[in-house]
Amino acid sequence: MTGFVSFVSSGPGDPELLTLKAAARLQAADAVLFDDLSAGPILTHARAGADLISVGKRAGRASPKQDHVSRLLVEYAQTGAKVVRLKSGDAGLFGRLEEEIEALRAAGIGYEIIPGVPAAFAAAAAAGIPISRRLQARRVQFITGADVTGGLPVDLNLAALADPLAMTVVYMGRRNFPQLAASLMAAGLPPETPALLAEAVGHPAQVLHRTTVAALAKKLADDPGTQPAVILYGPLAEGP
Repeated sequence: MTGFVSFVSSGPGDPELLTLKAAARLQAADAVLFDDLSAGPILTHARAGADLISVGKRAGRASPKQDHVSRLLVEYAQTGAKVVRLKSGDAGLFGRLEEEIEALRAAGIGYEIIPGVPAAFAAAAAAGIPISRRLQARRVQFITGADVTGGLPVDLNLAALADPLAMTVVYMGRRNFPQLAASLMAAGLPPETPALLAEAVGHPAQVLHRTTVAALAKKLADDPGTQPAVILYGPLAEGP
């Protein structure tokens, strides 16, 4: 007997931003494998008696290996269980979703993907800004600020990322942002380009810091901080 896996996107952390389908899957699950940023109030939607297993990854902390997480998904599903793999933000955005899907496919296990609110959109909403604008910011680009080693990716398209008419979102980038900013400014991005550092988006500890690319680089060089964060820079990051 083979179970089924629902990849449930939990959004940025605010349980009120869960979709109805996400909440329904949590309430029906026999087991929930959750990310660190999906813990807390969101797990109150899981049914009583469900197995709750933390498999979250955080930079600089001991974390489960990806093959271990994938193996757990397969093993739970092979018992016939309804399994929720609870991922923060949207599961398809820098969530290593494909690696877990491949493990399920190899084991012949069915799955579904339930989308959610990405942290970048929650940050923009909290800041009271759009993430695109006709004529002025017609392109939005998402990048990760850290590769598998934790360093800044070496194959970034700096010409695209330095486009002053684009809005750019940097995930997992606070520690490497000073280096990234230096490369962007060398590629022509104006130092005074507006930037928004959104920390702990969707949580009670949420903090929004409006600044510029150059000033944010200095701030994070002096103190990179420890809260999960997303960075937005471009013409709309300044706010109303």
